[in-house]
Amino acid sequence: MDWDKLRIFHAVAEAGSFTHAGEALNLSQSAVSRQISALEESLNVPLFHRHARGLILTEQGELLYRTARDVFAKLAMTEGLLSETKDRPRGPLKVTTTVAFGSTWLIPHIREFLDLYPEIQLSVVVDDSELDLSMREADIAIRMSAPRQADLIQRHLVTAHFHIYATAEYLKRHGTPQRPEDLDDHLLITYGEELRAPIPQVNWLVDLGATPEKPRQAILQVNSIYAIYRAALIGLGIAALPDYLAVQSSELVRVLPEIEGPPIEVYFVYPEELRSSKRISVFRDFLIRKVNETHLS
Repeated sequence: MDWDKLRIFHAVAEAGSFTHAGEALNLSQSAVSRQISALEESLNVPLFHRHARGLILTEQGELLYRTARDVFAKLAMTEGLLSETKDRPRGPLKVTTTVAFGSTWLIPHIREFLDLYPEIQLSVVVDDSELDLSMREADIAIRMSAPRQADLIQRHLVTAHFHIYATAEYLKRHGTPQRPEDLDDHLLITYGEELRAPIPQVNWLVDLGATPEKPRQAILQVNSIYAIYRAALIGLGIAALPDYLAVQSSELVRVLPEIEGPPIEVYFVYPEELRSSKRISVFRDFLIRKVNETHLS
């Protein structure tokens, strides 16, 4: 298979059009189209469905694209490893974590990291769904549970603790619960669809002190821990929040302070093939130091 044609095919599949791929490759639209036609002819299969709104991969095209994407991702990773020196880590580093942790704890520390390692081009993806590290969707993941994939290296980073919070203004209007059973008479904010949550047992507040005869209904269900925090902050109701998030605001008060939710184990995760990467090791060591300095645990 011709390498140049494969490179052009990958660019077209990513861009979804000959024109946009040509712009990225500095080639004319007609040159790109000819190369794709030649590749299809050599393989004797159609790779794209062509229509007025753009290009759609065929079944065979999808198969080739998955392989090409993996090849180019591994090449990019290798290029990054080759560009590193012993004393000066450099090159791209893509990190993914949840919206709440990334937005409120990780991002505020990024400037210090980049001041220490200015030759690292850092990219942070905040997403409550898990990106696939084996498919090189990211180099590092900071996850709220242990990874299930056997080919990933994991390092326990910290234990995040959950408590119950509300604003003083809410408690003034609705009263302060003295027992878990009192939550029956309060407005609760929950995650909603628990199977899609980035952490296990996210809706433990709904069951705390409840009985089957009197199930609770949340006033708001929202699929984001950060959004739950924002809803609690405007006095909408009572919520279970991680302490690292709740301490961002002096307006939140801990409710039923003796009760703690299920602890969340936070892991630093990366693929086996990046074990020797200096970018990975310096970012890991930086995070461990910041966790200890900020008393996140």
